[in-house]
Amino acid sequence: MHQDFDREVLSRLPLAEAVLSLWQWICDDEHLDALYDRHRGSTYEKKITFPLMVQLVRDALLEPDGSGHQSFRHAQQDGTLHAALSSAYDKLGHLPAAVSETFLSQGADRLRQLWPDTQAWADPLPASLRDMEVLVLDGKVVKRVPRRLKPTRQRKGGLLGGKGLAALHLRSGLAVALATDPDGEANDARLVPAVLPQVRARVPGPRLWLGDRQFCDLTQTEAFTAEQGDHFVVRYHSKVHFCADATPAVQPGQDRQGRVYEQAWGWLGCAGNKKRRSVRRITLHRVGEEDVILVTDLLDATVYPAVDLLALYLARWGIERVFQQITEVFHLNRLIATTPQGTLFQLSFCLLLYNLIQVVRGYVAAGQQRAVETISTELLFIDVTKQLVALHELVETGRVVDLVPGVASAAALRKKLSRLLGAVWSECWVKAKPKKRKPPAPNKGKRDHTSVFRLLQTQRQIGESPNST
Repeated sequence: MHQDFDREVLSRLPLAEAVLSLWQWICDDEHLDALYDRHRGSTYEKKITFPLMVQLVRDALLEPDGSGHQSFRHAQQDGTLHAALSSAYDKLGHLPAAVSETFLSQGADRLRQLWPDTQAWADPLPASLRDMEVLVLDGKVVKRVPRRLKPTRQRKGGLLGGKGLAALHLRSGLAVALATDPDGEANDARLVPAVLPQVRARVPGPRLWLGDRQFCDLTQTEAFTAEQGDHFVVRYHSKVHFCADATPAVQPGQDRQGRVYEQAWGWLGCAGNKKRRSVRRITLHRVGEEDVILVTDLLDATVYPAVDLLALYLARWGIERVFQQITEVFHLNRLIATTPQGTLFQLSFCLLLYNLIQVVRGYVAAGQQRAVETISTELLFIDVTKQLVALHELVETGRVVDLVPGVASAAALRKKLSRLLGAVWSECWVKAKPKKRKPPAPNKGKRDHTSVFRLLQTQRQIGESPNST
């Protein structure tokens, strides 16, 4: 009798069924076990397997306030977790960084197989750049670490978890790779050698690497162009000398907003430096604001117009919006773990959850024949969460698993998602028109932040236990 009831409940919750089907596709137990076995290092499984840990974190992030404690307690009550709460926190806190990195990248690989075949996804790239895959690089520090570890309890100021360097595939809007460092004070550029091979293994070239000024040096630009056909556009940093050529002369122009720019050709790096390279520099003058200065190895201004490169750099802010949403919408501002490794896993998890919702958003947009950027990720996720909570309130956890079996192929799952989401719509999901940004408030002094990793290192040097609670 309950089977008919369960199916009727599920039929009224298409967002929940779609998300659970996607979750089965990217996080089935066999896939997670294989991932953990390859990258677990010296860690091991006992009562808490890696698939169970993933389930616990997923349920925590779908709680209204992103509560790990509530998720772990509920799992104990329904018989899913046969271990103490402290064991769950310890397991999360010791997950190797390689597990976190691969969890995102392999999950993103599987989600890209499901991309809806639709015109709803307007190509965000200017016409001159559409034969390349643009990858935006930016770093994200996990902040607001809870003060549960002994070395952190009396520390003033904010606590930093791990640092991640994410690569956003601009055409799809998905985060496809993540390189990590347990030290939240690590420089982004330090992680470039780790993230580039991850991206190159899964995104075919030619590629265009897009980054802010911290990536403007001769070492990083050499790494960006190490593979034939790859290019870069980065914001200029004055730490690297630019030596302009006398010819061709500086060329003025106007961008699409009527602002004046100048472009010049020359060399990045001092004469005699073996790594110095020929570049084009584009300087956009902004009234009342700092000039935007870009350097690129795309030297042909006819093939790659300056207005296209300036517009592309503006699209770089897409990764900042991703970071804002994983923090505010997907609960990265409420950390479950207190160790650097645990915070990095939650960062990876939130990025993968963001990717999953982008796929749902794409199918909804396709069904409504509307541009996907008109649909709010945040408002859609709120309704996804409501439906998942309703399903778990009305149907026992064990029966939910049986109710949404895994799908054998990507083609079958694409068909299922089209059926589930093609007719789903709410006017509440329409994204509000962007408001004009207010100028940033004056900086009243840098807030004191401390890396948890460095505190733990100091504690180990004096021979004391971190003593988590």
